[in-house]
This record gives sequence, structure tokens and C-alpha cells, in this order.
Amino acid sequence: MPPDPYYIPARKWNLGMDGLADGLALVFDLDGVIVDSNPVHEEAWRLYMARFGADLDQPAMQRMYGLRNDEIVRDFFGRPMTEEEIAAHGAAKEALYRELMKDQLELRLVPGIREFLNAHRTTPMALATNAEPANAEFVLGRAGLRQFFRVIVDGHQVRRPKPNPEIYLLTSRLLGISPRNCIVFEDSCWGVEAARAAGARVVALTTTHAKLHHADLSISNFLSDELEPWLRKQFPM
Repeated sequence: MPPDPYYIPARKWNLGMDGLADGLALVFDLDGVIVDSNPVHEEAWRLYMARFGADLDQPAMQRMYGLRNDEIVRDFFGRPMTEEEIAAHGAAKEALYRELMKDQLELRLVPGIREFLNAHRTTPMALATNAEPANAEFVLGRAGLRQFFRVIVDGHQVRRPKPNPEIYLLTSRLLGISPRNCIVFEDSCWGVEAARAAGARVVALTTTHAKLHHADLSISNFLSDELEPWLRKQFPM
């Protein structure tokens, strides 16, 4: 039998019950990583902006991926607004998104995510997302995934959203694990850039973009045959 090309002796590292080295953490974005929600966000934005006579094209849709809501509102409306107006537009659009999503959430979970989280429940896990807090709670609560995350950080908890690394630096600090020992799952260019800038290792999900540069591994979903062997090659630094 040929040797396993992914096998590395444990040496000084202890392995957790899930086969991952102790001292690592798994950190997840929300949209495009846990739930394939971008098509629903697109529909919600088109419906919402149509109320104001705007017809969003595909380039506009592409610009929103990975950005925080206040940035998207400024971009789509293209005029000066108060912070209160920006927040009100963002909240109204997200309420529409949750209404559209509520009956299709289970079908839109990224394949294998529930099984993956359950298999690695003994490894520290966190959510780090630019999404609105209400959306994070909606997805995790309605899908029954909240239990898996020791830390949840959303875009309202940082001054500078992705692609700034602040959200991943804060998440690693709350986990008590160095950023370089965090394995981040991302689906957007801005998210990969933020994770890289924080010093983390990055697994790219191709749910949003067919190819993301500068990721350590690219997978289509959590059923990928490459994922678990790659994770078992990772050790604390």
C-alpha cells in the first residue's frame, strides 16, 4: 500500500478527538461559507432598490461581496446620507432578506457544513462576518448551528470591516489563539485579504467566485475530499 502523502507524524503535537492538532482554531465567514446566501442577498437588494427607482446591474452586485452593509448602502444610493439613514436602509433591506430566506435556509446551507461543524465540535470555532448581527443570529439560530461557535464577531464590533484584518485579529484574541494558528474559511476577495493580513491560513470556498487567489486551499464545499487531509497537515506555529 503506498504511503499516505498527507501523513505527518504528530511529533510534539497532541491531536484532538477530531484528528486536528491541539492549538488550532477554525474561523468561518457567514455568507457564502455557512450559507449560500448571495443569490438571496442579490434578490433582496434588487427588490429593495427598485422601491427607489434603481435597477441594479450585475457589476453592482459583484461589488457588494465581502463588504459591510453601510458600505453597500453608500455605494448603491450614491449620494450623501446621514448615519441614521444608512442604518435604516440597511435594516430594511436585511429584514427583506430574512423574509425571502426563511423558507429556503436549510436548502441553502453549504453542503456538508453541518456535518463538518459537528465533526470538529471539540476544536475552538468562531464566526467572523461583516454581516448584520440580526442576520448572523437568524442563520445560526434557525439552522441550529449556534452551539458550535465559542465566539461570534460581526461587522458592528469593529471600526474597520474586511478587507481590514481587524475582525480576524479581534476574533483570534477572543478565542485566545494566535491568528497564525487560525484557519479561516472565506468566499470573497476582501475576506481572503483580511485573513491573510491577520496572518491566518485560508481555505477558500468557491461559492461566490470560481477562483480566489492567495488561499492555501480552495474547495467547492465541505464535502471536498481534499479538506480533511489538508487540515490534518496543519500544526501550530
